[in-house]
Amino acid sequence: MKEKKGMQNISELFASRLPTLIWLSIVYAGTVVLQFLKDPLILESAVFTGLFTLHVFLHWNSYRVTHKTFWIYFSIQAALVYLCAILMRDGYQAVLIGLLPILIAQSLSYSFRVKRVVFISLISIIVFFDSALTVGDKKEMIVFLPIFVLMLIIVLAYAILFFKQVQERLRIQSFLEDLRVAHEKVEELTLANERQRMARDLHDTLAQGVAGLIMRLEAADAHMSQKHTERAHEIIRQSMQQARRTLAEARRAIDNLRLKSAPEINFKEAIADEIEHFNQATGIIVFEDYRLNKRLSRLQMEHSLHIVKECLTNIARHAKADKVWVLVSAQNDKLVIGIRDNGIGFKTEDMGKDAGHYGLLGMKERVRLIGGEIYMNSNSEGTSIKLETPLIEGERT
Repeated sequence: MKEKKGMQNISELFASRLPTLIWLSIVYAGTVVLQFLKDPLILESAVFTGLFTLHVFLHWNSYRVTHKTFWIYFSIQAALVYLCAILMRDGYQAVLIGLLPILIAQSLSYSFRVKRVVFISLISIIVFFDSALTVGDKKEMIVFLPIFVLMLIIVLAYAILFFKQVQERLRIQSFLEDLRVAHEKVEELTLANERQRMARDLHDTLAQGVAGLIMRLEAADAHMSQKHTERAHEIIRQSMQQARRTLAEARRAIDNLRLKSAPEINFKEAIADEIEHFNQATGIIVFEDYRLNKRLSRLQMEHSLHIVKECLTNIARHAKADKVWVLVSAQNDKLVIGIRDNGIGFKTEDMGKDAGHYGLLGMKERVRLIGGEIYMNSNSEGTSIKLETPLIEGERT
């Protein structure tokens, strides 16, 4: 796999430098032809070939040049261009036209700073004038200068366009990488939210249902030990109904079809039903105050009902209370649910720290999902929980 990737990189490098290599070959051939047409110099041509080959070799490996070593690279290449022009007196025009604009354009690949490009251009122009005046005359240079300037403009324009395209490609690749990372984060957050939802649903179906069954069975056992068999049998029958209902709710949660297939909920009846089951299972007196005369949305009813269930379950398991007050009302376009007991209370700062006890955290998550706020106050005289959420009225059938 690495060998294949390495071969691919070499192919891409060769393809990107092929036009420049072809151009350098044309410059070399043109210079040699111009020189040999007027004065074939064997020794100078051999030295020129060596210097030109070194120039091409450095150009091919220019991708290894860093910002710190660029000036060394540029100085060597400028000196090579100057020597090549001096050696080939009758073909120096091809050297200067062909190599200097390429060298200036190459500087753009390291930096688009105007000062650097202008400075390099000035050095190249000095090399041009010095070599042209050394091997030629002023009249020839005046004719030759516009051709050099035109070639320089063309090469610079091409270089600027090319390197901008390269930068755009790199920027697009960077955007694609950022998009890939963002997509992975979205997937992670989605999975995390789904796990939280599943944990919340399982807690509010299986955990609450089993906790209710345990309370009923404990009550039945207490009645059996006191020889109250009829009351014990009644509680057992109620426990069987509760077990079937818990099983049905668990199946709906697992199938993720609760919102689509659940029957219509009457919020007042559902609250009264939960209070009745709580009273029968625990014997704790509940004072209910229901003042809501508006129909809630299904989502708000379900989350609110689960919060009430969780509060009553916690009171039965931990509060050691003998009285509970439940208030449901509408105040200032808000649904207000208050649940208060006269139990022993708990430390709110320890909420969520004990492994396996996630009921209160689940309540907070449900409140957040329906855009509300929850307030908790607990001390040795009891606990009060108040839920406030914007009223979301449901459709009437």
